[in-house]
Amino acid sequence: MGAQEWLIIAVVVLVLFGGSQLPKLARSLGEAQKEFKKGVTDVNKDEPSAKSEQSTKTEQSAKPADDA
Repeated sequence: MGAQEWLIIAVVVLVLFGGSQLPKLARSLGEAQKEFKKGVTDVNKDEPSAKSEQSTKTEQSAKPADDA
């Protein structure tokens, strides 16, 4: 997005919510962003173990069977 688009969005938000509501809106958006990042971090902490288990299974199934 260019500068013009951001300026138009800012003006529309200012008209819709008014100057007194903007700090509350910004605070709630910041809290929502913080919660989202926390959730993504939690999922990423759980996921590497699942990926390593899956890659081990894939490697085992990819190996050719030994004909003895």
